[in-house]
Amino acid sequence: MTIAIDQGRTKHASRDVTAWDRLKVNRNWLGFWFMLPAMAFLILFLAYPLGLGIWISFTDARIGRVGNFIGLENYEWLWDDSIFWLSVFNTLLYTIAASVFKFAIGLYLALLLNENMPFKAILRALVLIPFIVPTVLSALAFWWIFDAQFSIISWSLKQMGVISQNINFLGDVYWARFSVIFVNIWRGIPFVAITLLAGLQTVSPSLYEAATIDGATRWQMFRHITYPLLTPIIAVVMTFSVLFTFTDFQLIWAMTRGGPVNATHLMATLSYQRAIIGGVLGEGSAISNAMIPFLLAAIMISWFGLQRRKWQQGESND
Repeated sequence: MTIAIDQGRTKHASRDVTAWDRLKVNRNWLGFWFMLPAMAFLILFLAYPLGLGIWISFTDARIGRVGNFIGLENYEWLWDDSIFWLSVFNTLLYTIAASVFKFAIGLYLALLLNENMPFKAILRALVLIPFIVPTVLSALAFWWIFDAQFSIISWSLKQMGVISQNINFLGDVYWARFSVIFVNIWRGIPFVAITLLAGLQTVSPSLYEAATIDGATRWQMFRHITYPLLTPIIAVVMTFSVLFTFTDFQLIWAMTRGGPVNATHLMATLSYQRAIIGGVLGEGSAISNAMIPFLLAAIMISWFGLQRRKWQQGESND
């Protein structure tokens, strides 16, 4: 009789253990539970605003008024908008030019700081200064440096007899583009340099010693040792650099607000101008959504190109 009762209790207890109870203690799901708060954060602050922005782009919403669904009308309007296409050109020019120079100068600084030199720690700290200074503060400082009347650059060149009148850095179309690209390069170099320097620290010195014994030159060591081993870091750094540059807003808005005559308007600044200042939320959202294909293309290039295993192992693509 007692045995029968115990067996009944065991069966009853086994029925009480549900699939959900087993799932909560399953080690394979442990990572999921730890990721759940981050997933909720991303959904709330990234996925939901993105979805809402996509929906608003299909409406005629304005500030203070709920819009009606109008389909692709906002995108059709942008297709014929010359200012929008100018902002696309400016964004691509700004991103490509700044990213190329940031990578070249940042890589050079990383290689230089990786060498044994006096005051190396202090130099590394000084390199970080442009990156840690707030963006708006940097923009205001350069706004004064490039001022049409009080520019220190124009004053110095006039004192040396190079020019006879001040350069209108932010009032001329070409000078304004050059100026904002220069400031973006100045701010972005430390991020590239320090990250690549961290990657260089992981390269074993024995590889360079063996190459030196074999009679390899410094260029050959860089080409066949440093660059292949640094490629994964380069892929990550340049992906983030391109994304940050493409979506830059603070620097442009603080320095030029898209002027002169829309010469420095990026897609991000034009979207803000149309949606927030102009009040046309639907059109501004459409401009923001037009940035998505370019950003996805940058990510895909990094994923399928720079991070291929053959590149990481220093092999050829043939």
